[in-house]
Amino acid sequence: MTSLELAKYIDHTLLAPEATGRDVAKLCLEANEMKVAAVCISPSLLPLPNGLLSGDIALVCVTGFPSGAHAGATKSYEAATAVKNGATEIDMVVNLGFVYDSMWLELGDEISAVRRGIGNSVKLKAIIESAALTDEQIVMTCRVAVANGVDFVKTSTGFHKSGGATVHAVRLMRATVGNSIGVKASGGIRTRESALEMIKAGASRLGTSATRTILVG
Repeated sequence: MTSLELAKYIDHTLLAPEATGRDVAKLCLEANEMKVAAVCISPSLLPLPNGLLSGDIALVCVTGFPSGAHAGATKSYEAATAVKNGATEIDMVVNLGFVYDSMWLELGDEISAVRRGIGNSVKLKAIIESAALTDEQIVMTCRVAVANGVDFVKTSTGFHKSGGATVHAVRLMRATVGNSIGVKASGGIRTRESALEMIKAGASRLGTSATRTILVG
């Protein structure tokens, strides 16, 4: 795989809580240069100045980040506001308490509320924190997410103490959702080798802040 081909898998990410507008401008300039699939930022950093990001690069915004413990209505409002401010994709952190208590209806209702809030034209990813879940919980969470309208399931925020993406989780998520739903591997992907391993396991998108290292490595 060439670096240009690999770049099309990457969401070039900046989610540090201290990130500034200058940092976002730098992120977008790097994204334009490297021709990545998307940039991923926090909602308070929107909207972007006109012309800062190339039109063929998606603008991803997180919601319910990083804990996922926000009220569903709050997540829906935050996501809808982000879309009004230019986001074309939403990465939503699911409520892990619902997962741990097997509250699948409540989990589905929350995801569905975010889907309704952003409309069907915006891509929705569910961040499930796979490293914090058993295989059975990963499978059920992915199934509920797909049933309630997500376009992608995503491994991790990169902020959870349990860790980030693993090849095993990506492979399991891909097997669960099939080929019509995207799988985004995120959290701890810092080398070209690990990026290619995630793609081989079934990832269709990679979230990373180490984009340049990956592409030149």
